[in-house]
Amino acid sequence: MNSATPTSAMRGSNHVGMRQFNERTVLQAIRHHGAIPKADLARLTQLSTQTVAIIVGRLLDDGLLIKQDRVRGKIGQPSVPLSLNPQGAFSVGIQVGRRNLELLVADFMGRPVERVEVLYDYPDPDRLFVSMAQGLQTLQQRMGDLWPRTVGVGLTAPLSLHKWADLMGGQAAQALARWETIDLTAEVQGLTDLPVVFAKDTTAACVAELLQGHGRHVRSFLYVFVGTFIGGGLVLSGHIMNGERGNAGAIGSLPVGLASHASRDLGMPPQLLQKASGWQLEQALLAAGHDALLIHQDRIMDAPYRSMTEAWLAQASQALAMTVASSAALLDLDAVVMDGSLGAPLMSALMTATQEALAQYRFDGMHQPQLLAGQVGPHARALGGALLPLHSQFFPDKDIFLKQDNP
Repeated sequence: MNSATPTSAMRGSNHVGMRQFNERTVLQAIRHHGAIPKADLARLTQLSTQTVAIIVGRLLDDGLLIKQDRVRGKIGQPSVPLSLNPQGAFSVGIQVGRRNLELLVADFMGRPVERVEVLYDYPDPDRLFVSMAQGLQTLQQRMGDLWPRTVGVGLTAPLSLHKWADLMGGQAAQALARWETIDLTAEVQGLTDLPVVFAKDTTAACVAELLQGHGRHVRSFLYVFVGTFIGGGLVLSGHIMNGERGNAGAIGSLPVGLASHASRDLGMPPQLLQKASGWQLEQALLAAGHDALLIHQDRIMDAPYRSMTEAWLAQASQALAMTVASSAALLDLDAVVMDGSLGAPLMSALMTATQEALAQYRFDGMHQPQLLAGQVGPHARALGGALLPLHSQFFPDKDIFLKQDNP
């Protein structure tokens, strides 16, 4: 069993009226443990053998579980391990970003099986919803006869798409400003008969890491996602922390400098998003006549772009190191997990530069968290969205995405 999920967290109840909870408990146990015989499943969940047999029978009939080959060679009767059926259920994740729209189908194991992506300079609402409708239709066609097993849509986006519009300027700023009056969840619900639920994009990415990545072994971590703008999420003792207003872990707004009377004429101290977002490197590339989307490609590390990438890496890593040190003092973290939509070589270089910058900080009196590369990757936001309907319907911790305001 996964060390991050104690047995007590998967205990069921034999009382009448607990059918749904016990089914969720059995599914969660199999999800964490892997293929397991009924007898071991009863011990793991502390449900009676009879209760487990009844639940397993229903789940097999519903197509949510499948039987593996019998295990022979042990004392007693050969056992039949049970595992989740990858095709038992599916869900859709829709990620609305400032540079791209991503639609992703995840199977019952939480693994991506189909994906559609649309790139743009900025998210114009009129064009975006047309692209979204087309993307949903494409996914349905690709899934074919399996589409009816799709249980819902998890929608993710920045909590306030209209904010920081001034950084993008021109037509982009005008388009972003329109999002302030748009009910994104309601608009998406109008495009599908599936139930739609919303989660902030960085929270969704953090949950993907919690469920499919380092979160299976690391109990408390700050999650950092570097995209067009940098953002984050927070996991403490194995639980997502959102805060009263959904801003826990919102590291993009963290000041990375000191305010003083002497510097008043220079303006307020910058926030992390102004120092460590992909946006700054995009602007440097554009000013030099290059494609801004190079930041998502491996060749961004080639010689023609070296002066720009090195300058950005120096600036971003220093700001991130300050963020890590400040967060460690406040939260007593096991680790900081860094992921993003940037090209893999650039993300790797940012990890190395941040680790080097951390050597300039003292960690006396606190634990220095380990710096880890995310295991989910650039599609973490869409995958996290897809995990929401699955977990809300099939697993005990259905509130893994705590309630948040719509963008």
